[in-house]
Amino acid sequence: MHTLSVSALNEQIKTLLEGTFERVFVEGELSRITFHNSGHIYFTLKDKESSLRAVMFRGNAAKLKFQLKEGLKVVLDGAISLYKPRGEYQLNCFNIEPAGHGALALAFEQLKAKLSEQGYFNPEIKKQLPRFPKKIALITSATGAALQDMLRVANARYRAVEIDVYDVLVQGVNASYEIANAIVIADMKGYDVLVVSRGGGSIEDLWAFNEERVADAIYFSKTPIVSAVGHEIDWLISDFVADLRAATPSAAMQMILPDENELYQTIDSLSSQFSQLLNQKIYVKKEFLEHLKSAYLRHSVEKKTEQKLQEIAQLKQGFEQRVTFKLQVFLRDVNEIQRQYPQAIESEFRTAQSKIEALKRMYASNHPSLKSKKGFAQISQNAKVVDIATLQKDDIFEAQSDSVVIEAKVLKRKELA
Repeated sequence: MHTLSVSALNEQIKTLLEGTFERVFVEGELSRITFHNSGHIYFTLKDKESSLRAVMFRGNAAKLKFQLKEGLKVVLDGAISLYKPRGEYQLNCFNIEPAGHGALALAFEQLKAKLSEQGYFNPEIKKQLPRFPKKIALITSATGAALQDMLRVANARYRAVEIDVYDVLVQGVNASYEIANAIVIADMKGYDVLVVSRGGGSIEDLWAFNEERVADAIYFSKTPIVSAVGHEIDWLISDFVADLRAATPSAAMQMILPDENELYQTIDSLSSQFSQLLNQKIYVKKEFLEHLKSAYLRHSVEKKTEQKLQEIAQLKQGFEQRVTFKLQVFLRDVNEIQRQYPQAIESEFRTAQSKIEALKRMYASNHPSLKSKKGFAQISQNAKVVDIATLQKDDIFEAQSDSVVIEAKVLKRKELA
């Protein structure tokens, strides 16, 4: 009986397995996934009853478009191999596809969900595009039809804009690197708008615009970015992250640039409106100035002076009239007085003369010399005639008759009942 070593037996099994199962497709659920530092991926594929160890080496793992997750149902394309040192067989995976739909579709949904959760799609962070851009950058292939379409639309709509073209790969392995790098460089050049674009194609052709590095470049750009990739039915990650999504490259230029013809018409309309408004303003201001002028003339110093002079003239005229009237009245009264004065003087003179005559008679009748002299004397004090009743004890007085003046002193005063 021939005896085999363990290594020899494992070698025969390895040859048998690898020769028999050179290419197999196996469907199952991913479990116990390990991403090794070397770039290899180790995991287990299982169903309800069994499990199979599997490995995807670095070269194939780098081609994966979606992220392997625990419990994800997939279809593995690979070959059975034996790890001879441990005598364990495993499935060496060449490719992995999600069960039920394609890998790219799953990768798209996974990245979209991730970026949405991180806030890349929030409307609040979208930047406003300028209405009249002066300088824009087109990040696209210099040999593509999309560039010619955009330049044609720009020339027809708004020739005042300055356009720079950043020639990049728009499909293939290195396309996402070139696109992201061009966005970063252009963002530092002070453009008003950046347009990331390419023409239509399959999902594989457009995949560079679904890469996370492109999404990051768009998200962190300070310059407004328009995503114009593919056709209207194509929605890419760049469309969600960009500040504005255009259905096609041509549509992007129509959205960004104003129409010169419309601007001319608008300018004409605004010019007419401005002229009409200006004329209206001038008319209103003219009316206002006329009103001010009229008010000024009514209230000016000259007008007030004229009014005061008129008032003074009226007052002077009134004063002269009143003076004339008063003078006339006075002259009339003077004439009357002059007429009546001699008679009044004569009457007053006669009256005064009558009074004098009466006083003379009274004086004459009361003269001491006419009275009985015996026992009568005139009493005076300090050269004034006084009533004897006013004298008091010790008063000095004079008693005068027609021929004698006696200075006397009151020795005693006696009241007669």
